[in-house]
Amino acid sequence: MATKSLRRIIATVVAVVAFAGAQQAMAQYYGIANQIPAMLSPALSGSMNYKGFVELSGVAGFGDNRANIVGVTTSQGFQYSSWFFMGAGLGVEVAMSNSDILASDVGRARLREHSNSSTKVMIPVFSDFRFNFGNTGGISFFADVKLGALWLIGNSYLRLQEGCMTGDAQFYCKPALGVRIPVSNVNTRQAVNIGVAYELITSDNNYNYWSDNTITLNCLGVSLSYEW
Repeated sequence: MATKSLRRIIATVVAVVAFAGAQQAMAQYYGIANQIPAMLSPALSGSMNYKGFVELSGVAGFGDNRANIVGVTTSQGFQYSSWFFMGAGLGVEVAMSNSDILASDVGRARLREHSNSSTKVMIPVFSDFRFNFGNTGGISFFADVKLGALWLIGNSYLRLQEGCMTGDAQFYCKPALGVRIPVSNVNTRQAVNIGVAYELITSDNNYNYWSDNTITLNCLGVSLSYEW
């Protein structure tokens, strides 16, 4: 009898805990669900704030395959709230590799199979997500993430230390952290943004001399943008 009573107590406690956990989870989901209409209502009513960005960036490559990249991008979208912007964008970037002359005969043979260049123009197309932290009426901080795809312009490949980047679509990711500085106290929508940017370009459709066809570019540098 004592064992049965203990089992009943344990089962009751487990049920209460499970119910409490479910209620807490439901409360969290309910809170999130309540925020969604507040973010969508500006879009549905046509009253949400349009916002645009123009950004200049320069990043230096590191790792096995290195290329320095300079470029300009623009993002156009809407400010859904004081802390969240979402939009789409495109840009023009120039990649300049600093690969050494290949010492391997196999590498030289594969290099001659297709025209290549150490400097290439690239076109990124992306979605842009930006988060503001602090008082947007004064100096504040931001986090920005660009996610999309990138293509080389022209038929030649981008020559790198361990292979070539082809003209096929490349995965493009460019996060940045920095400071937002309003142009004036009167119009706080216009601001200058200064940040530290990381750029990742990769694909398994590339041309590696030694192993598989995955080529990855990792770059770190700075960005300067103007928003209105």
